[in-house]
This record gives sequence, C-alpha cells and structure tokens, in this order.
Amino acid sequence: MKRLSFTYVLVFLLMFSFAAPAEAGKLGKGDPNGTPGEWFTGEIPNQVKDGSYPLVFVHGLNSSSSTWIDDNNMDEITYNKNYWTAYINLYPTKNMWDNGKLLSDKLKEMYEHFGQKVILITHSKGGVDAQSALIHHDAYQYVEKVITLSTPHHGSQLADLAYSSWAGWLAEIIGNKNDATHSLQTGYMSYFRDITDSDPNRSLTPYYTFGGTDWGSFGGSLYWGGLYLSQYGKNDGAVTVASSRLSYGNEIKVSDWDHSSIKEGSSTFPLFEPYLSTKQPTIQPLKKSFITPEVEIASTSREEQSSEEANILVRGGQYSGQTEESFSVEGGTDTIMLDWMSQYENSNITLIGPDNQEYTPSSVFKDESMFKGAYHHQIKVNNPSDGQWTLFAKHNQSESYLMQVSFESDLNDEMKLDKQALTAKKVEVETDNNKIKRDTIKGDIIIQYSKNGKTKQQRLTKEKFNKLEELPIKNAGQGVYHIMMDIEGDTTDNKSFERTLLHTIYIDEKGKVHRP
Repeated sequence: MKRLSFTYVLVFLLMFSFAAPAEAGKLGKGDPNGTPGEWFTGEIPNQVKDGSYPLVFVHGLNSSSSTWIDDNNMDEITYNKNYWTAYINLYPTKNMWDNGKLLSDKLKEMYEHFGQKVILITHSKGGVDAQSALIHHDAYQYVEKVITLSTPHHGSQLADLAYSSWAGWLAEIIGNKNDATHSLQTGYMSYFRDITDSDPNRSLTPYYTFGGTDWGSFGGSLYWGGLYLSQYGKNDGAVTVASSRLSYGNEIKVSDWDHSSIKEGSSTFPLFEPYLSTKQPTIQPLKKSFITPEVEIASTSREEQSSEEANILVRGGQYSGQTEESFSVEGGTDTIMLDWMSQYENSNITLIGPDNQEYTPSSVFKDESMFKGAYHHQIKVNNPSDGQWTLFAKHNQSESYLMQVSFESDLNDEMKLDKQALTAKKVEVETDNNKIKRDTIKGDIIIQYSKNGKTKQQRLTKEKFNKLEELPIKNAGQGVYHIMMDIEGDTTDNKSFERTLLHTIYIDEKGKVHRP
C-alpha cells in the first residue's frame, strides 16, 4: 500500500492503520472502518498527468475507503499512472439522501482544495449516492464525469428479498435491515430514477457504466446471490446487468467480473482510463441496441427484465429442534439447487427425494452479500425425480432459516406477474396455457407495506387465491409495497410444480405507481 497524505484530520491516520479491511460495496451487513465525512488524498505523484482531473473514489454499501486500498491495486495503479487521487468515507448503512448530502458537502471542499472539478469513480451503491449528490444536492458543479462500477441504478432484487415476509426476520436477526437496503429495493429505486432522470441537471454530467456477469461456481461467496438474481437476468452476484445501466449513460463494458473483482484496478482501470482525459468527448450515447420504444427513463432495465423467469421457490421460518419443508419438482427438470440459509454453520440438513435417495450439503459457506453473517448449506441434484421432495433440518438451538430452491426447467419462462396490472394497483399472474393448467393454479399472496427504512412493515393482505383471479392492492399511502406469491399447480402433463414470485412497487405522494 502506498503512502497516503491526509487533508484534514490527522487522528484518522491511526484509525486507518489499525483497522481491519472492509469488504467493498457488497449488498449486506459489514464492519467498515473510517469516520463518515473524512476524506484524504493519495500520495501525490512527482508529475501529475497532463490534462487529467483528480480522481475521487466512492465506496459502496457497508464499506469504507479502504476497499480501494486493502487487497486492491487501484491506488497503486493510479499513482504509477500519475493521477492525483482522493478517497472518502460515507455512511455505510444510510440511504442515498443522507449520503448524497454528505458527499455534496465534501465535494465542495475537494473542489476548493484541488482548484478544479473532479472525476468520481464509484462502486456499487456509491454510484447511487454520487448521483444523489450531483442531482439533488447540486454537486454537479464540482464534478466533471462519473464512472460507475456495478452500481444498482435500478435497485437490487436481493434488497427486495431482504424485506420480504420469508426473509425479513432473518435479515433483521443478523442486522441487515437498514435505511440503505430499504432504499435499494427495486420499487423505491424506480421512484428514485423517475425524479432523478427527469431533473434538467441530469444532462450536465456524463456517466460511464460497467456491469459484471460472473458470480462464481457452486459454493462460492457470491453464488447464492447470483442464483437468486438469475431469474432477473445476467448479474455479478449482487447487481444485474440491467440495473447497472443508465439509458442516457455510456456503457464502457460488461464482462465476466463479479461484484468484488469489478472494482479492482487491474480489472477495470485500463478500460476507463481513456475517459479520464480532457481530450475525450464528454459523453457518448448508449448503444441503440439497449434502447426500447418506451420512455427513456429506466428503459434498458425494463427491456431486460421483461424476459425474467419464474425459477425460484422460497420458504422461510423458525423452529426449535427440528423441522421439515416439502416441495414439488415437475417432470423434465434438469437440475435443482437448494440453499438453506440460517445463522448457524452446523445445521444438520438432509434432502430426500421421491425415490427415498438422501442428499446432504456439498458446500457450506458464510454469506458475504445481502445476508452477511448467515451461513449457506447448498445441495445440487442433477436430473431430479419428479414428485414430492422433503428437506429435514435439525439444530439443538432455535434456528431461523430461509430456504431457496432453484429449478432449471423449461417451465421457468411460462409464468410471471403482469407488470401492467401492478401499475394499475392490482396483482395478476400470466401463464402459458399450453404448458400449465390454469384452472389448477392456487396459492397464497402476502402484500406488505412500509413507508421508509425507519418504519415497521405492516401486512396489508394475506389470503389464498385460486385460478389466478385479479387481486387489488390496498392503498396505504406513500411507500414501498411488497407483493409475494407462493404458487402451485399442474402442468398439462399432470405434473405438480411450485414457484415463488416477488416484486416491489413504490407509490408516491401523488398516488403514482413506480415499478421496476
């Protein structure tokens, strides 16, 4: 690590030197070091690169400035390339409004210190905080360009899951329900996009984006998040490619980075360095292939998400001693991947198929994403028998759990929520009647509401439904609405199936519905 020169508070040097490294920008609970609002410059090179701007690095959720320095060669590369750099600590678990205000105030200080505009290099939620600072707190006057590395511009469905009825209690037990994760729910971020992208100051600063498509192999730290997000499209284990895009930004590259590696200097700096010079054009339009006939706002996200799949079954609860969960697997399923997540590493998990064959976890690992601190127990079964499967769990203490089953099946793209119905404040499911017997569909629906990250969720609806009848959404006022559906039914060849559907919307103070 190269030498750092601090701009204001010398005592921060001691804090920084003895603190443990923090994971960067992953969506979940962390233990970041650094006092919010403190910023410092990197070592000044002997000759600052001609025509360059100072680079300001902004960390993500539950992280700190150390993410750019510890186990990352970004600061070494920028120094060797003769760039003047600065690093800032924001609030690790606050929303984009609080962090945007803080960052705006500090960018003014940096502007006065450097005597010129800066370029922001942001990772994960840091890109959302940066745009809040520029658009809603007038910091655009201090910033020349913004580069975002896997920023959830349209939110993350993992944040939706953390606030669902299946997982919300687990997230709360391990400390992952906070203002930041609440603000990253896709419904709320749709609202943020609307009021941000319609602001006339939006066009004053060019944005350059990166996205990742790698979430590792079975048993890896980002695999579970990637598996869950796969129903919404390509992703890096925490953020989908669709969410990493801005319809008015320039997408530099989407490649096989995961959510952690995308911020490493050797991974992306050579690709965005050409955009750091004053000689470069201020902005380039997003490729036409990414634009839809819809309104410009969030168009790229909606284009990709329109092809989402129903490939997940989710269950959750609490038990003492032992419990069991049963689910159906339809014929023709290529693979099932089961993930049992709880607060204990030594849970005893056994999965039994219709043929009485037993399976136990082949991988156990600690979560490093949205549910940081929980443990995953994973089982993969190729060519599973169709019929009823049962999971048995035992632990000598009271255990809270979230069970996810992912299906590789042709049935996945034959069922989805009607998003136009959601806009009209009602819930309806679309199915392919050539593969699914519509009159066999039944299940449970839960709709929850919360105004913001500080208010407790309230349940608006909990009822059973049959034959996919239209279900109205009760209006509780401005806030986030979670629509959670457990669905079961029969295929046209009389095989039982089960799936879970989860979406969020945001209703603003005028009653307008914002959906992903």
